[in-house]
Amino acid sequence: MAGVVESLLAELGLALPAAPAPAANYVPVVQTGNLLFVSGQISRSPSGEEVAGKLGAGLTIEQGQRAAELCALNILAQVKAAVGDLDRIVRVVRLNGFVNSAPDFVDHPQVINGASNLMGKVLGERGKHSRCALGVAALPFGVAVEIDAVVEVA
Repeated sequence: MAGVVESLLAELGLALPAAPAPAANYVPVVQTGNLLFVSGQISRSPSGEEVAGKLGAGLTIEQGQRAAELCALNILAQVKAAVGDLDRIVRVVRLNGFVNSAPDFVDHPQVINGASNLMGKVLGERGKHSRCALGVAALPFGVAVEIDAVVEVA
């Protein structure tokens, strides 16, 4: 039976993907005490399609926000794989967002809002977090967005 958080995702028409496997030599989640450090999750959909490209050079802010939302779904999938139930989330502590962007693109915070908004919709106050939004020259596989997270769990 799905918990509250997964039910809210379903109401939004969003599917929680299987937790993505690491793309290199690292683990997807490290837990120390009640904190989960979730490795960077890229903008890959549950069907395996990647939102790729550069913001400000072919991709719109709206497409970037969708990419960030996919990253957030992958973060939640990693949390579920680590602790078994998204309802155990006490707080999303921090999101670090990386935006594959053209040199003159400056709207990184608006792009990462795609992830922040999703966390707020499904977790309410527990989804409010500190954040960093940075532009970078390139990301793995040419994806548009990568986000890592720190999440407190019960």
